[in-house]
Amino acid sequence: MVISNAIICDSNGERRADVRIEEGILKEIGENLKGSETIDARGAYFMPLLLDLNVSLQDSVLNANNIKALSNQALKGGIGHVVLNPNSTPAIDNEVALEFAQNSLGTLKGAKVDLMLNTLKEDATLSNIAILLKRGAVAPYMSTIAKNNLAIKIAEYVKMYDVTLFCKAEDNSLINSGVMLEGDVSSSLGLAGIPDLSEVLHVSRMIEIARHFKIKILFKSIASPRSIYLISQAKKDGVDVKCEVSIHHLIHSDKACENFNTTAKINPPLASLSDVQLLQAALKNKEIDAITTLHQPSSPVNKEVAFYDAEYGCEAIEDALCLYYEKLVKSGMISMSDVVKLAAANPARSIGLEYGTFKVGQKVSALLFDVNEKTTIQNSQSLYDGEVLDGKVFMTFQEAKVSRF
Repeated sequence: MVISNAIICDSNGERRADVRIEEGILKEIGENLKGSETIDARGAYFMPLLLDLNVSLQDSVLNANNIKALSNQALKGGIGHVVLNPNSTPAIDNEVALEFAQNSLGTLKGAKVDLMLNTLKEDATLSNIAILLKRGAVAPYMSTIAKNNLAIKIAEYVKMYDVTLFCKAEDNSLINSGVMLEGDVSSSLGLAGIPDLSEVLHVSRMIEIARHFKIKILFKSIASPRSIYLISQAKKDGVDVKCEVSIHHLIHSDKACENFNTTAKINPPLASLSDVQLLQAALKNKEIDAITTLHQPSSPVNKEVAFYDAEYGCEAIEDALCLYYEKLVKSGMISMSDVVKLAAANPARSIGLEYGTFKVGQKVSALLFDVNEKTTIQNSQSLYDGEVLDGKVFMTFQEAKVSRF
């Protein structure tokens, strides 16, 4: 198969070329290539499938049907690999739950799904981190509700197995009392707020743990510019810490919660408008290492209720690449090659994979994305419901498997 007239886009940049694929292997990149079947890309992007490290299942319920649905939705959005958040029901904090989830992964036809392990059990004791890593969990996850003695033990395991700790910075005593960011909007709505100190305090704490134990930490779904500043300063000191930010926090402020819009009730809460502008500046300045859809789907019965009672989360994974292109690339914040770095290469590195660059001889994991097509979002559980976006994923290539949308 030859894909002609494509814009080859990977973490190294963009170039116009043809691609020849045989039996799921990228055989040649060049000009005027010939093959038994030719697909005219008409100037569409040929780029690596994306990877998302911050994805939850429907209502956070861990079962085969939810995993299958998520896998199919992700592929339509241009995401070929997701890593599930482990704080599901049941939580992935023991061997039985891990094996139960793994049994659902072999027959997936969409995106590949991997599993994180929750380092803390529901009773706030340590899970069997060593066993879960040996049995196939790709990374440990920790909420900073963990007390210092437990956080130190987790750091020792992370160092021992040389993995990246996925860390959610939050303060239990503060998040339990609020439902959105503490500020003018929460006051006008009469809703209890969560101060951004909830995140910042624990980012600072975990940076010092990373510094002391010389471990790798990826801070999940950061919402405060102050946190990014602290992480950037730590990087300059040689501390191996990185940050991930969601598309929602780069685009929407807490004003999206006005009129008690429960679709905008997400975790972590949306930042103030001034902080959104600072997050965008951090993205332009390459201070953000990874982006995510922060896909947290909830059934309407759990969202179409009073704001205080509504579950956290919104849906975005099925429109991932369209959103990245429309909101980040077209606006001039980043390039399409940067999207590959932030949503493929860097996340992959956090789970020990080298990905995001096309090389002759490698197995194909790629997509075709046509910026001249339109995508209309029709999803009441999306912050972007009703929007018409430029771009559409119309083909994906997963080794020998080709999907058309």
